[in-house]
Amino acid sequence: MRQASEPPARRSGPPGRGSEPPQRISAAARPASAPRIDVPSHPPHPPPQPDDAAAQERSARIATWAKRIGIALAALLVLAAAAVVLVVRHYEADLPSTRELKDYRPPQVTRILARDGTRLGELFTERRTVVRIGEIPNQVKLATLAAEDAGFYEHAGLNYLGMLRALAVNLRSTQTRQGASTITQQVVKNVLLTPDRTYKRKAREIILARRIEQELTKDEILELYLNKIYFGHGRYGVEEASRYYFGKSVRDVTLAEAALLIAVVKGPSVYSPRVNLERAVARRDFVLDQMQRKGFADESQVAQARREPVVLAIETESLAELAPEVVSEAQRVLREVVGPAAQQGGYTITTTIDPALQAAARAAVRKNLDAYAKRHKLFGPLARTKKEPPPFEGTPAGHKVFRGIVTGADDARGTLSVRVGTLEGTVALRGAQRYNPNGLAPSKFADVDKVVRVSLIGPAPEPVVEAVAPGQEAAPGQEEDEDAAAGEAKRAAPAGSPAKPAAPVPLRLELGPEGALVAVDVRTREIVALVGSYEAVRGGLDRATFARRQPGSTFKAFVYGYGIHARTLTPSTILETNPLAIAGYKPQNHDESEGKSPARLREALAHSVNVAAVSALSRVGASNVVAFAGALGIQSKLGADLSLALGAYEVTPREMAAAYASIAAGGVYEQPVLITKIVGPGGAEIPLPPRPPAHRVMDESEAYVLTSLLTSVVQSGTAKQARSLGRPIAGKTGTTNQSKDTWFVGYSTDIACAVWTGYDDAAPLGKGEAGATSALPAFVDFMKQAHAKRPVADFPVPNGVVRVRIDPLTGLLAREGQEDAIEEVFVAGTEPAEEAPVPEADAGVEAADGGAPEELQGVVPAPGEGPRPAGPGTAPAPVESEHAPEPGPLPAGDTAPPPF
Repeated sequence: MRQASEPPARRSGPPGRGSEPPQRISAAARPASAPRIDVPSHPPHPPPQPDDAAAQERSARIATWAKRIGIALAALLVLAAAAVVLVVRHYEADLPSTRELKDYRPPQVTRILARDGTRLGELFTERRTVVRIGEIPNQVKLATLAAEDAGFYEHAGLNYLGMLRALAVNLRSTQTRQGASTITQQVVKNVLLTPDRTYKRKAREIILARRIEQELTKDEILELYLNKIYFGHGRYGVEEASRYYFGKSVRDVTLAEAALLIAVVKGPSVYSPRVNLERAVARRDFVLDQMQRKGFADESQVAQARREPVVLAIETESLAELAPEVVSEAQRVLREVVGPAAQQGGYTITTTIDPALQAAARAAVRKNLDAYAKRHKLFGPLARTKKEPPPFEGTPAGHKVFRGIVTGADDARGTLSVRVGTLEGTVALRGAQRYNPNGLAPSKFADVDKVVRVSLIGPAPEPVVEAVAPGQEAAPGQEEDEDAAAGEAKRAAPAGSPAKPAAPVPLRLELGPEGALVAVDVRTREIVALVGSYEAVRGGLDRATFARRQPGSTFKAFVYGYGIHARTLTPSTILETNPLAIAGYKPQNHDESEGKSPARLREALAHSVNVAAVSALSRVGASNVVAFAGALGIQSKLGADLSLALGAYEVTPREMAAAYASIAAGGVYEQPVLITKIVGPGGAEIPLPPRPPAHRVMDESEAYVLTSLLTSVVQSGTAKQARSLGRPIAGKTGTTNQSKDTWFVGYSTDIACAVWTGYDDAAPLGKGEAGATSALPAFVDFMKQAHAKRPVADFPVPNGVVRVRIDPLTGLLAREGQEDAIEEVFVAGTEPAEEAPVPEADAGVEAADGGAPEELQGVVPAPGEGPRPAGPGTAPAPVESEHAPEPGPLPAGDTAPPPF
């Protein structure tokens, strides 16, 4: 009896090879004691008799016919042998080579992992993970042999008795009903041939099975089999099957689990425990019985395995939606590194993503966008209003967003009918849970004639044309349609054929905006969270990486940062705030300002005064700021004109997060990293492209002063909501014209984070929307989760920073004993040396009465403020452009950018 601990010994060749066959006993070898029969050497010849003559004649005739029959049989045998040779040669003519099986690499799963090993997603054409035969436990091998081919280690690839038995059954039934394939033959069928059940394929299979047995060892054949076979639910091979059914590697399965796995092979759609557990258990018990009968397991082992309950793992397919943006980027990087081999899979890619922070980022973006939808009544039921926006007219095409009119609903099908110009379409509400969280029926979700934003899921169909019945004439005045889309159909039908309405086109609701969030570890520059959409679907647009949008006022940090770096500006510099004072460019102070416009740089940044930023840019030089921003991590193309100060040139959220992380890290830029390691199918680590060396852009003292300025945005400016985090936060809000893009980019001592919210088609977000309302809430929610277990830490003060008391009106040194003096930080050597003059009496009265300084007269008020009186001879500020500020002239004396 074989032991269950190890499979039968592998013979090195066909049956009998390596062992001595039984010897025949010949006369020469007969023992002397054996009985002998004495035969006379010359027996007497009796006289011939008549009957004897007849008998001899009959014997001669029989001998003649026997000889003839023998010759005929020999000829038939020769012919049969020739026929067999010809048949073999016929089927051998185009047989695939078996040598490739030595290096055969079946498609495998490529896994994308988070930094802690959590699975983020998988890439595969066939979901398979190859394991070597030495790693597969004996109970799996023996269960396979017992159920599929008990004599696998004894035969030479073919089971001749089984083949004859199957042939008889199939001939009786006149069709192929039973097979007798060995494991070797199944490997041939699955790897080299097709699974067609024909005699031609069987003949080719037999020939190849013999060849494989001569080129591969039995263990190599069994390894191919166990990694190739299908186990249902899209899983191939024992490793993936074990992970799917039991949530563990095949290395750790029990005898009962091994028998259940092999039981599934006979018919995954029938014997899968996820399809029919009772039937699967019955098949498992059959495999266990076979193991006992064939000596692969003893009675006690089988009895224990029968009593073991089936515990299936929880399906975790939803994990693939945790970070589809990261999965897509990992796939792109893998293709760049290994080329076409990426298609075969088998790689393990480790990323920098923190699963908890990724989940928090996704939740923050969704909560923020849902809050917007609630403010603007984008959740069902959608009621028709008196002032609906105009719908789209014409024929829609392409990947754009259109305004359509609701024309009806089908509650049975769960669809909403929408007309978009000349096109009729339907929206499946089962895919619109974002706007229908209460699961309303289509008839209750939207009123008829309600205008909704939709996009085409597929291309618009061409109209279907019916032929005109014989004798029927076209209507008077009917002419050939000149439209290109319908022209072909028209020409294919008789003249005057009426067009049949095309089938409804599937549409997608596009009611609300999208969002993006990128979070970077300040110390390591590892991307810990990356969100590029609300939906989180594979293949969707990753707006964090690919959406280029205007950053608005978040770009002002680079303007002021360069001014501090170049020693041209300080936190106490008084900046121009009158739009009329800037030649050739008339920005307005309506972006995000509140209260009266300040003159000092710190207050100008805190309240996001546009004119001050443009004034600063004109001092430091636009081309210098372009180079400075590029050194910090902005790789998008920027224009060197005055609109640069207000963020008129498009960038990505990842670029903004990288640049702000450079400021948070003391002025050192280092390329953010997302992929840290790739391991190939063979277990060897694959080298990644070298990471560019880090470089310093600002001195630590300069970066600290800029950070200090950005903390004022949170403490007293447009981002006061971030004070709820209860820790030092630096950052900047940003809002473009008509609130088409809203931002908040900021950082703590640990994490830098950029948030963007907007419509893909740059539609206005609507009244009251700005960076502080449409983006900052997501930043706050995410950072609250990201810092839940981190101690509060202030930004460290480096060497080269001084604190000086200044006059808040002039930015000069405070006078001795000045009561309203404030403390300000400076890069050492840039602090003011001049003392502020004593204010005149009228100026003091003006200040006490709250009047605005002369340089602030004529400034356009911020939203919610009353109109400010213009000074004598002051013209009203011109209206800004629809979306991006018009580029202004280059500042005079703008120099070439210095190296960073």
